[in-house]
Amino acid sequence: MPRTLDPAAHALRRDEFVDVAQRLILARGYDQVSVQDVIEATGASKGAFYHYFPSKAALLTAVIDRLVDGGMARFGPAVFDEGRTALEKFAAFLANVADYKAEQRELILGAIQSWMSDENAIVREHFRRELVVRMEPLLVAIVRQGVAEGAFHTDTPEATARVLVSLWQGMSDDITELFFALDAGTVTFEHLERRLATYAAAFERILGAEPGVLRFADPALLRQWQQWQRSYREGHA
Repeated sequence: MPRTLDPAAHALRRDEFVDVAQRLILARGYDQVSVQDVIEATGASKGAFYHYFPSKAALLTAVIDRLVDGGMARFGPAVFDEGRTALEKFAAFLANVADYKAEQRELILGAIQSWMSDENAIVREHFRRELVVRMEPLLVAIVRQGVAEGAFHTDTPEATARVLVSLWQGMSDDITELFFALDAGTVTFEHLERRLATYAAAFERILGAEPGVLRFADPALLRQWQQWQRSYREGHA
């Protein structure tokens, strides 16, 4: 008699592999984590692992999907709120990104150095590609609405959205490095604020929006992140 698959148990076991892989990759770097490491950490057999994932690359894809899904679940719905203008949707998108990162700060602070290391270059590239695929349609919808409302001025919403995603990714890496520099005392908080203001102005120019309509982060939130980073470092010294 064929064995009946329990979908819930199947999903739970798969999630266990993804949980462990995410933790190990963020702690050590993708290049420093093997399939055997994941198998040993879960206490599973090699056959059980390959039942769910044909390769280490497939496991990485599952980890990336989870990371992206978590963010999209938070800021995706704002795009489809018919009661909001394009500018309000863009502001909600930025606010939800900030809120999501604040909620995940322990994970982010604990893994950020490994995330930015050469060992996780493959992970970052896969993450960026998936982010483009998932974010671009949302931003296209916002840009089109903004053009219709007269808030944005561009003849190519699709190309504009792609440029915005690329700029967003570059900004995220740049600001992360600035936070490390801020913690080391090699840059000032005002330097960080000016850099963010410059990015906001670049977004406005690309969108053809009025100057000053976009704001990426409240200074109070930036200082809170600075304090969280300092407290985390001191607690794990």
